[in-house]
Amino acid sequence: IGGALSGTGTVLGLVPAGRGNDFARALGLPADPAALAGILLHAEPRPVDTIEVESAVHPRTVVLGSVYAGVDAEANRHANNARLLRGAASYYAGGLRAVTTWRPADYRVTVDGEEHSHRGYTVVAANSPYYGSGRLIAPGARVDDGLLDVVLIREAPRRLFFALMNELKSGAHVHRPQVRVLRGRELRIEATRAVPYGSDGEVEATLPVTLRVRPGDLPVLY
Repeated sequence: IGGALSGTGTVLGLVPAGRGNDFARALGLPADPAALAGILLHAEPRPVDTIEVESAVHPRTVVLGSVYAGVDAEANRHANNARLLRGAASYYAGGLRAVTTWRPADYRVTVDGEEHSHRGYTVVAANSPYYGSGRLIAPGARVDDGLLDVVLIREAPRRLFFALMNELKSGAHVHRPQVRVLRGRELRIEATRAVPYGSDGEVEATLPVTLRVRPGDLPVLY
């Protein structure tokens, strides 16, 4: 809904009742119903950025939080198909299943016209610092700075990658040499094999994909 409203001038109010609630977490929305009601009734809307997504499958889609290409998209697919698990547990189980079978991919990542070669597990373009139900994938990302934080996780021994996954709880992973963070307004992600990408919990396509930040395109109550 937020993506559909982007650019229309319509004000969005969020009730965090989903599985991950990551964008609500990025906005600092309270879990307490009375406190949330106070914000929805009385707060002044503030503009936030959105992400325009273009690919062969989706000529133009707009999302709020992040777009990710690689093992996390595969983990998200497993989480979406989980029947017995809900919330953070479905993401954790999906992540374990994805990592045990994932082969590092060769990417070409172009940020604001500058090309970067990357071999590894994933490329994440983050408007929100959170994804996957509270994982702090991009600690420096801000929803209103007009930029995307691009997190690249390089190839590493599988045991190290499990440790890195655990560090997503605090954002400490960005200090590892296997992690690189870039920033930009426009991003294209390509790969030499079929790599799935997802956006805000949905996984429907494979690379390549082109992303553009839309600064201050959605007024939100928070």
